[in-house]
Amino acid sequence: MAKPSPSYAGEHTLVEIGKAVRHIRKLRMVSQEQLALIADLDRSYVGRVERGEHNLTIMTLVKLARALDVPLVDLIRE
Repeated sequence: MAKPSPSYAGEHTLVEIGKAVRHIRKLRMVSQEQLALIADLDRSYVGRVERGEHNLTIMTLVKLARALDVPLVDLIRE
């Protein structure tokens, strides 16, 4: 399981991405566990993403965008 990225945890951009993921997930009325299953990620990882604790890869962002059925740009707007 991936560990939080201490050198990037709390970085503004990661926090904003996490807020966007959480906001869209809640609009879609999807739990973290459901999102994790659809995106093929661990539930605890999704929670850490939403808190801005991970320096995500592009492919993880793509998985989340697909699972939420939104364009990738919707997750990275500030």
